[in-house]
Parts: sequence; C-alpha cells; structure tokens
Amino acid sequence: MPWKNSDTRYSSMSIALHWLMVVLLAVVYACIEFRGVFPKGSGGRTLIVEMHFMFGLTVFVLVWLRLFARSLGVAPKILPAPPKWQALLATLMHVALYVFMIGMPIFGWLIVSAQGHSVMFYGIELPPLIGENKDLSKQIKEWHELGGAIGYWLIGLHAVAGLYHHYFMRDNTVLRMMPKR
Repeated sequence: MPWKNSDTRYSSMSIALHWLMVVLLAVVYACIEFRGVFPKGSGGRTLIVEMHFMFGLTVFVLVWLRLFARSLGVAPKILPAPPKWQALLATLMHVALYVFMIGMPIFGWLIVSAQGHSVMFYGIELPPLIGENKDLSKQIKEWHELGGAIGYWLIGLHAVAGLYHHYFMRDNTVLRMMPKR
C-alpha cells in the first residue's frame, strides 16, 4: 500500500484511512445518539457508551497515522486549480477537522478520567489523564458535547464542499480521494 501521494491521487494509505475514519466517525456518532434506546444503568447502554469511547480513541490513533502519511508528500493538485480563497477555506477546514479528530477523543478521555472511571481501549486499561473531579468532568462534558455539535457541521460542510466540487465545479477534488476502480 503506497504511502506517498502522486500528482493526481492521494496514496492508497491516505484513501483507506480517510474512508475508514468516515465509517468510524459515523459509528462514534451513532453510538452516542442511540444510547438513549437503552435505560440508564443497563448493560446495553454501558456497552454502547464504551463503544463510543473505544471507537473515538481509535480515531485519535488513526489521525496520527493519517497526519504522518500526509507529511510524506504534497497533496495532489486540484485540476482545474480553484481560486485562492477556496484553497484557503479548504486548508482551514482540514485544520479544523484534524483539531476535531484529535481534541474530541482527548476531551472524552478527560471526562472518563475525571469521573474516576477506567478507560478501556481494546482490552487495555489506559491511564487517567487527570484525577477524579466530578465538577470538572461536567464542565469538560459540556465542551465535548459542543465539540460534537460543531463536528456535525464540519463533517457536513466537508462533504457538501466535496460534492459541490465534483458535480458543479467538475474538478478532480473528490476523485483524488476515491479508491481505484
């Protein structure tokens, strides 16, 4: 699986990580949205919340791999080249998405740590990031929930921009990130 981008396409690794993270983020959001299906204190609710934590931390691990793969080369060129303001907005969007994919799992880990609970990651108990502090946990949880709401918008705008480029601008923006046929 090539790690370096070409002039026309992202590397197979970058493409695989991008689409894997799309699926993981959908699962992370689905877990937290559907936790209400189960009564508080039930095994089903505990499981779905733990899955939310585990897959969120998986995003955290993979985003670093993705940043590493991205650092190995330049992004493939968009043809025809977009105006400078669009390129700037795209850069800002990508920075915001990376901050989101790094910051949200850290907030989640901080919440669980401050609640005095263990954070499990595929059977491995992770160390707490901070000591038990229920009040701080509630404050961080509010930030995490706000970040989750902002994440919906970031992901949605990213997808809409990709569709706009593909169907209206008719450039190669989306094609650079699609698996080969």
